[in-house]
Amino acid sequence: MRTHAEYDCDVLVIGGGIVGLSTAYALTRAAPGTRVTVLEEARNPADHLAGPGGGLIHSGVHHRRSSLTARFAARGGGEMTDFCARHGIAHTVAGKLIVATDRSELPRLHALAQRGREHGLPVRELGPAQIAEYEPLVRGQAAIRVSTTGVCDATGVLAALAREVTAAGSVVRCAARVTAVDRRPWGVAARTADGTVVRARVLVNTAGPQSDRVARLAGDEPGVRVVPVRDTYYELRRPELVRGVVHPVPDTGHPFLGAQLIRGLVRSFDGTVHVGPVGATAPGRARPVVHPGGLLSALTRPASWRTGRRQEGYVGDGARLVRAGAALPPERTGPHGRLAPDEWAGRAGGPERAGRAGSTGAVVTAALRRLLPDVTEDDLRPAHAVVRSQAVHGDGTPVEDFLIREAPHTVHVLHVPADAALATALPVGREIARRALALAQGAGWRPPAVESGHCV
Repeated sequence: MRTHAEYDCDVLVIGGGIVGLSTAYALTRAAPGTRVTVLEEARNPADHLAGPGGGLIHSGVHHRRSSLTARFAARGGGEMTDFCARHGIAHTVAGKLIVATDRSELPRLHALAQRGREHGLPVRELGPAQIAEYEPLVRGQAAIRVSTTGVCDATGVLAALAREVTAAGSVVRCAARVTAVDRRPWGVAARTADGTVVRARVLVNTAGPQSDRVARLAGDEPGVRVVPVRDTYYELRRPELVRGVVHPVPDTGHPFLGAQLIRGLVRSFDGTVHVGPVGATAPGRARPVVHPGGLLSALTRPASWRTGRRQEGYVGDGARLVRAGAALPPERTGPHGRLAPDEWAGRAGGPERAGRAGSTGAVVTAALRRLLPDVTEDDLRPAHAVVRSQAVHGDGTPVEDFLIREAPHTVHVLHVPADAALATALPVGREIARRALALAQGAGWRPPAVESGHCV
């Protein structure tokens, strides 16, 4: 059995996004003195954030009662709000309206209201006049309001988590791409692109877009494939049109996040209002440098093709039907697929290049007018685009809940619902930490505070 000094850390976390940093944070609090190392591929962990929606603290109303997402979000939203308050992070809790713009959507809206009550959420059903009390310019047949939905500075949350982790004596390394994992009876060793080897008792894989790749590096078959999805956001030039967060009733026939033409409007903590995301399956993987092997792997996966076919079909846009899922022109992207406004706002086509090929600015405006009749095409300006990950099963169906699997000395987090990542981060971090510590203790390790009676 190896001695304590022969390990570089007790727990190695691959992936320094919101879930990876929350896990490291939970480890340092659950077992003080535990040595944690976080290896993050990007130079800035904020590159993981899925656009302006990355700062939305969801209530979990859309998710099934039996799901981990609903369970974690029910308590995690309030925890995240408290975390922001303690650390001086900008945030607001203004609630969210989910609006039915057509009578055919009313049964789905009522079902959401019932689901929210089952989750224990404060849900209020509204008629047209009551909608105007919260959002004077929004129109709809009916709506529900969930008062616990909030918005925060997600970049500030990541920075605060990283500070807490390093203050506890652990390490967060950026620009550290893992290229090899060697699992042995005593634990795991990971090698980064610069040749550094990190030896640990337990590995936690929270690598997001790379989670299936990291699982295979460790010798485990994940059972799912990660498909990259590109989301595009617009910004309202007249933010006074919206007071808070407004979403349409989700299309249950398209469970894949981003399959609807727009997901809604979000008024951020700084007063800006973003529209989107407008989503489409995208080739390749989200990574700072697109490696030909990774691109070929994604394009040749049967699951990727099946998911693309499932994304095709027709999305209603008032009286028009818009073809969805068309291939996108190639674009130059930054870390993790982020396409900054100054890189594309002035290009020919402007917003017409955002999202699906058929989703022009006029089409997005037409869809948005169902919620916000006063909006015009001139009110929309491109914000930016990001690439996020979506795990899919072998038959092409999307994974809708957290997918966490264990193997010897390893915990793999293979899917995190993008819309709920922030709201669930703290409780899911504790759950992953609990599993990692159980694996380590099962192999005979004891936290330093237990072994010596004090924290080291």
